[in-house]
Amino acid sequence: MTGTETETPRRGARGALRQPPEVRAMFDRIVRRYDLMNRLMSLGRDVAWRRLAAREAVAGGARQVLDVATGTADLALELARQGAPHVVGADFSRGMLELAADKIRGRGASIRLLQADAMALPFPDGAFDACTVAFGLRNMPDYEAAVVEMARVLRPGGRLVVLEMTPLRVPVLRTLFRWYFDRLVPLIGGLISGDRDAYRYLPTSVSAFPPAEELAAIMTRAGLAPVRYQYLMMRTVALHVGVKPGITPR
Repeated sequence: MTGTETETPRRGARGALRQPPEVRAMFDRIVRRYDLMNRLMSLGRDVAWRRLAAREAVAGGARQVLDVATGTADLALELARQGAPHVVGADFSRGMLELAADKIRGRGASIRLLQADAMALPFPDGAFDACTVAFGLRNMPDYEAAVVEMARVLRPGGRLVVLEMTPLRVPVLRTLFRWYFDRLVPLIGGLISGDRDAYRYLPTSVSAFPPAEELAAIMTRAGLAPVRYQYLMMRTVALHVGVKPGITPR
């Protein structure tokens, strides 16, 4: 769903199927129909998923929250609605950030936006009480390094919340899901956005992304504990929450 990043991945690292400049250019191209396609692809459920992710992020009383790969700022806006007084939205797509700024002004929210690389966040260690990323991790060039970097900017007791699509393993549902994403989504995406290639990329990026239990292990290796996750929408989406050991934020 939203884009990311620029740094060269480690040798042998698992990451996005396309190079960062390609991914960034793709999201810059589809920005004007991005929100509409998100609603259509998720059957309108992505709004509720972001609400759930925001609630998890602020559950410990988080005040300083970073939303990585913020896109058009849907999750950043939800974090503000859920009571986070200081929200920063970061993305590497200038087009996404421009639309995000328009949305934020229209809703009177106080959210700081900046263009930044999720692989090298421009913040000191422990700068945030919580960090979120929604439908952006699978577009990063090195999944594990990205999680490590997001964990780095968390204070002890801070939460990393990852909302992401996950490969579906139930045979019958997997067949239906693949038909929907391989055939229908590129057709609709091409008609609405004028860029069928961008919506061909989506199903392949999901298929290549680590399953939920593997992502939980990646978060654990990054030093987060405990890590838990739950499935959403017939196990096609997973919400992961990991806590950086230490004192819980106020």
